[in-house]
Parts: sequence; structure tokens; C-alpha cells
Amino acid sequence: MPGLLTLPVFCHFFLPWVFIIFQNALGNPAPHPGPHYLLPPIHEVIHSQRWATVTLPCVLGAPPPSYKVRWSKVEPGELRETLILITNGLQARGYGPLGDRARMRRGHRLDASLVIAGVRLEDEGRYRCELINGIEDESVALTLRLEGVVFPYQPSRGRYQFNYFEAKQACEEQDGRLATYGQLYQAWTEGLDWCNAGWLLEGSVRYPVLTARAPCGGRGRPGIRSYGPRDRKRDRYDAFCFTSALAGQVFFVAGRLTLSEAHAACRRRGAVVAKVGHLYAAWKFSGLDQCDGGWLADGSVRFPITTPRPRCGGLPDPGVRSFGFPRPQQAAYGTYCYAEK
Repeated sequence: MPGLLTLPVFCHFFLPWVFIIFQNALGNPAPHPGPHYLLPPIHEVIHSQRWATVTLPCVLGAPPPSYKVRWSKVEPGELRETLILITNGLQARGYGPLGDRARMRRGHRLDASLVIAGVRLEDEGRYRCELINGIEDESVALTLRLEGVVFPYQPSRGRYQFNYFEAKQACEEQDGRLATYGQLYQAWTEGLDWCNAGWLLEGSVRYPVLTARAPCGGRGRPGIRSYGPRDRKRDRYDAFCFTSALAGQVFFVAGRLTLSEAHAACRRRGAVVAKVGHLYAAWKFSGLDQCDGGWLADGSVRFPITTPRPRCGGLPDPGVRSFGFPRPQQAAYGTYCYAEK
């Protein structure tokens, strides 16, 4: 009959739209009909260390007639991105906390790669290189991952004293920052076993268990135990801190010193009493091995063991051992000093 939609006509006009809608509903968008200008990265995870210079690659296969490239950092746990740099291929303008540490590599005319100098702990995370050409924007994502070490931390008052913001500050005071879940998981695979729960950067509270036991979450399977998200102002736990390579060096000064004498001993050597993060980084990256307890800046006494041996901490695994927080007037220990190179 005239005016009726025949089956062939229906299939021709409507099935392509049904297919696109079905793909979008599955979270798998239909193929982009236009040209793709950004080449996919060979490696989506870029590894580096603190204070190094690192390049995050972003390369155009062909340049559109006119375009801008926008670099940003995806902030963990927050629904926002921090603008870092915008370039039109000729000139670049930097924004945000990276400042003049961020620049374009410009290895060739299609190179939009980002170079970050003097990498800091807070630089770790996910970055986005976005091509803006006024028609169809596209982007590639890269993750900057720092090599480092996670260490549990609690103050002299005892365990479970920090709310989230106090834990964050405590890690920064010890030359670190709150660890991410990924960093804690990596540390667990490398042997971290700790029975006290601590804050992570994302605001969750967890602890890593290698040997399941009754006083430590029960006798279930090993893994990362989770308390889930907690109230950042009210709830109190320890902290898991993360630090990376040092710009200076840690060394031991022998003696029977009080804490104030330890500070004086380091000053005479052009150094300062080391922080907890300094000692862990020296143990991790420099292989510092010293079977003598020494004062640290927070008033704790610790010592690093790379090669476990009898009468040197009593544990079979490498690590940083702790004597806790002795009285500052107790003249019984040496000290670990930190000096910039």
C-alpha cells in the first residue's frame, strides 16, 4: 500500500541507528567515523623515581589544520582534572602546580610529549593528553608511577591517633605522602605485613596481611583488608606513607646520645637528623644496612637491615626495625643523619 514503510526501507534507514544505540548501551561506542590524529602510546605506564626527569609521550600521526594540545592531571579520588599545559604546536603555556618544571619535548613537529623535571612524590598519577581541533576532540591517558617504598607510621602517642588530614600531614613531615591503594598493594606483594589499619590517599582505610592470623582480621586468605571509606574528620587510624629516591644521603653516627645531642652531632657534620622517610628510602634504594639503633627527627629510634642475621633485630626478613619512642633524655643510641648532595 502507498505510504507504508516496507521492510527493506526500514532496515536501510533504522537498523544502523539501532546498532549504534545498542553499542552505546553496552559501553562500547561505535567506531569513530573521522580521522584519528593521536597515536596510541606504546606503554601506558611510565616508571620513574623522585627527582628524575621523565617524559610522558604523546605523538600525532598527522596534524589537523588547526589544533591545540591540552595536558592535564586526573586527581585521585576527585572528579576533576588539573590543567598543566596548553600548546598550539608553536607556543606553550604552563598552568598549575607543576609550573616551569613542565615543558614540551618538541622532538619533531608532531611531538606533543610532556617533560616533567625534578619529579616529586605528588606528581605520580594519571595524565591526559587531549587534542582539541574544534570538531572531534580525542585524548590518550598515561600513568606516571614512581618507584618507592611504603611504610606504616604512627606517632609517639600510640596507634590510631590520626584523622585523615593529620595522617596526610604526618607523612609529609616524614618526607613522604599518603600512599595510594596501588602503592600499598605493590608493597604487600613485596612482603609488607602489618596488622594496624592506616589511611590511604583516596580516603580509605586498609592494612596488608601476608600471614593470616586470629589477632589480625582472622584466619582467612592473605590480602589487603579493608575498612572501606571512613569519616575523614572523625575516624582515627594510623597512616601508610610512601616515599621515593633521595636527593642526598643518610649516614650513621655512633655514640650514646640524647635526642638533642643527636641533632648537634648531625649539625657538626653539615647535616640534619634524618626523617623516617629518609631512612626507609636509604634502605630501599641505597641498601643501607646498620645493626645499631639511631635517633630520627620524630624522636623514634630505628635501624635498617638489608641482610637479616642473628642478634640484629630477630626477624628473618629485611626491613626497618623500630625501638619505638624512648625518652629524649635517654643517652643510649647513635643517630642517623641526612645530608643533601
